[in-house]
Amino acid sequence: MISRPLTNRRQLLGLMAGTAIASGLAGRAFSAELSLASAGDAALTIEYDSRLYSRLVRRNDNLALTDFAPSDTVTLKDGRTIDAFALSGQSKIKVSNRHGKGTQFTMRGRSAEGLEKTVSVTFYDNYPGFGLVRTSYRNTGNAALDIASWRGNGHTLKASGAGFWSWSGSTHPDRRDWVQPVKDGFDQPNFMGMNASDYGSGTPVVDVWRPDAGIATGHIELTPKLISLPLLATPVGASIAISEERAIALKPGESFDTLDTFVTIHTRDYYATLDAYRRVMAERGLAAPKAPEGSYEAIWCAWGYDRNFNVAEVEGTYAKVKELGFKWAVLDDGWQTNEGDWSLDPRKFRTEAEMVAFVKAIRAAGLKPKLWLAPLAVDPGSDLLHDHTDMLLLDANGAVQDVTWWNAFYLCPAYQPTRDYTQKLVHKIIHEWGYEGLKLDGQHMNGVAPCYNPAHNHARPEESVEKLQDFWKLVYDTARAANPQAVVEFCPCGTSYAFHNLPYTNQVPASDPLSSWQVRLKGKSLKALMGRDAAYAGDHVELSDGGNDFASTVGIGAVISTKFTWPNEGRGKDANFRLTPEREAVWRKWVDIYNAKMLPKGQYLGELYDIGFDKPEAHAVEKDGKLYYAFYTPKDAPHWDGQVELRGLKAGNYKLTDYFNGADLGTVTAKTSRIPAKFERFLLIEAVPAGRA
Repeated sequence: MISRPLTNRRQLLGLMAGTAIASGLAGRAFSAELSLASAGDAALTIEYDSRLYSRLVRRNDNLALTDFAPSDTVTLKDGRTIDAFALSGQSKIKVSNRHGKGTQFTMRGRSAEGLEKTVSVTFYDNYPGFGLVRTSYRNTGNAALDIASWRGNGHTLKASGAGFWSWSGSTHPDRRDWVQPVKDGFDQPNFMGMNASDYGSGTPVVDVWRPDAGIATGHIELTPKLISLPLLATPVGASIAISEERAIALKPGESFDTLDTFVTIHTRDYYATLDAYRRVMAERGLAAPKAPEGSYEAIWCAWGYDRNFNVAEVEGTYAKVKELGFKWAVLDDGWQTNEGDWSLDPRKFRTEAEMVAFVKAIRAAGLKPKLWLAPLAVDPGSDLLHDHTDMLLLDANGAVQDVTWWNAFYLCPAYQPTRDYTQKLVHKIIHEWGYEGLKLDGQHMNGVAPCYNPAHNHARPEESVEKLQDFWKLVYDTARAANPQAVVEFCPCGTSYAFHNLPYTNQVPASDPLSSWQVRLKGKSLKALMGRDAAYAGDHVELSDGGNDFASTVGIGAVISTKFTWPNEGRGKDANFRLTPEREAVWRKWVDIYNAKMLPKGQYLGELYDIGFDKPEAHAVEKDGKLYYAFYTPKDAPHWDGQVELRGLKAGNYKLTDYFNGADLGTVTAKTSRIPAKFERFLLIEAVPAGRA
């Protein structure tokens, strides 16, 4: 397997949309074909023509969202692409398995080169419009076929004139938005391997939508795969697909399977796709754990003092932290001598007894202790690197893999000595030192490159990629064995979370957001991927727009967090973290609202609003029979003066309150759910059914 993405735009245009679509001639070239086979349910029909080209048709209005095009192709080593397979047979059977009851449709076809394609699509009653796809190829010819790559579920959502928005699960070193508009020239390969030395992996899903409809695809394998999910603007729409470079010398009579994938349609934004994906994966064995009570409690972190903190100033802040209503005290980077050895920095803790005393002081202040850690990183000059070079992850040339932030190198997560070393460290932190939580941190944790270290005896270099999730399971299980209520926070600094790691964390932050917009879109994404009541934290409020946007965290049902310093200013780049009297008044109000409402424990209703097309941007949470709405002004307009719509109301009257300003907003029903609103930045509304307190 080759661990790099397809990056040539011309090649992608050809592969994803076919020559006709790429040149803007889609209507004449493809739409004239007749449907000869189909797979589908009451929401979606996938129609196939005589060449096994396919299109997606929405059933409720018989609307073709895509044109007939070669959705499944194989590219040979010599550059030829096999995309036409003469339809030779079709069948369907009823199935019943872990996903419930459904129907499996199978289509077969044969190319002029003698390559036989069998595509099976299964629709389940529990997942309307969500087809699980499996494609296999068999060489029925007399000569070997040298295959370079395959591509599946390639579809182009037709333009409606209103534009497109997208969600991509890949990771990029520029830490770009996961949700982006798809404008002319948009071209994102969405490779799920390493896109930089320490940025890689992600969630293997790509989604594109217009105001009335969207399409998505991804894989549902139980381990990460080095595939691409290219998203491309074409002259007639927005194209998606899934592809993998896989070199195969396919001899006569031999077969190969692609991957277990899906294709789906939906309305509004990507939330429905990710929610269905999460439920399917849970039934296949990968599900986020139920968050303990501590995962929802408000967080204070000592990172405002930077890694050059001193113990006295950290401990001197506890009283104010407790007074304001925060529950956690997190000791961040700087307690250790280096990444790798994890020995105590003698300028802060001369002995382990002093570290134990430090933890006890946090508890004595009425707070819970959590410790920062960056596993899988090892620094040059560390004893671990000197004594255990065998733990290193090495590339095909025998070179180390860089972790840029700390000028460190990767350890291999699939190597048993690495696992044993980390397990002992985690046990010490939780069981011996007494910490009640871990803050696992670093963009390098999200994904790793294939490992070629000969000392590891990997069956395949990709074992490091596929077994990374097992490493995080070890960390999570070790912490929870030492303390069943331990909070294991996973913070892959700015990356798009790798879904396969999420079953082994019970708290996820916005992970160094670059804006309040990222706080909100990441919250919507992670609530979909982990569950409506997932313990998602907005990260330090100092990272939001203006450094004070608690509204973006509270409104979407996220855990609040800060790194304020007090009574003095902290350190670090652009330090401006001191809790001034003015800030304290505002901080106190937000913490009181947060602790009173506890919206993260509610059910996030992500399907009600479209984060791309709805204006103003809106979110909703249901808790204890009440509905909580959050509206935010568009980026280019800090003010809103117009109507807002309260979706999801049930029968009866609802009393509305602006719960930040304490203002009565009147009474509405589901039929009168549009109300006039005038606000700056945000509007937070509590809707209480008549007769409820």
